[in-house]
Amino acid sequence: MVTHVSSEARGDERGALLSFVEAQRGAIRRSVLGLTEEQAASRPSASELSVSGLVKHVAETELNWLRMAQQKPNERVRTQETWGDSFRLVDDETIPQLLAFWAEVAAETEEFIRSVPSLDGTFPLPEAPWFPKDGEVSYRWLMLHLIEETARHAGHADIVRESLDGKTAFELVDAERLM
Repeated sequence: MVTHVSSEARGDERGALLSFVEAQRGAIRRSVLGLTEEQAASRPSASELSVSGLVKHVAETELNWLRMAQQKPNERVRTQETWGDSFRLVDDETIPQLLAFWAEVAAETEEFIRSVPSLDGTFPLPEAPWFPKDGEVSYRWLMLHLIEETARHAGHADIVRESLDGKTAFELVDAERLM
């Protein structure tokens, strides 16, 4: 659900893509509203997912894709051993810290997408069994993938939140506006 569509999104492809990814980010952000750190870290379903872990995961995933597109090293790269930590808060991490980190990543994503000469421009994919050899994707593809990835996890966050207290992101729209 898109809760806010800026006037620039109406005729501008970049604005539209940025608006759609932001709408999905908002759904995930709303999933933690009014929860304690303990509630947000709880896993009330058969899955290992928590709403705080989902916030962390989507923020780190967006940063990873942004760094690939920028062709810069990722300062939060995960190894096979630390991959699980991308789905849970560790050490002294808090929801406010993760939300602030994600806001910085989102702002950097927007700045980057607005700065590329064309959404048709491409960047190389890293070597991995799930990517084609010598694969490249466009900046447009990147934005569509971020929308898809964030929306998938927004649905997860909605289910986890609803399992906690019966509330969904849709019901928490007004609460987010007060933030």
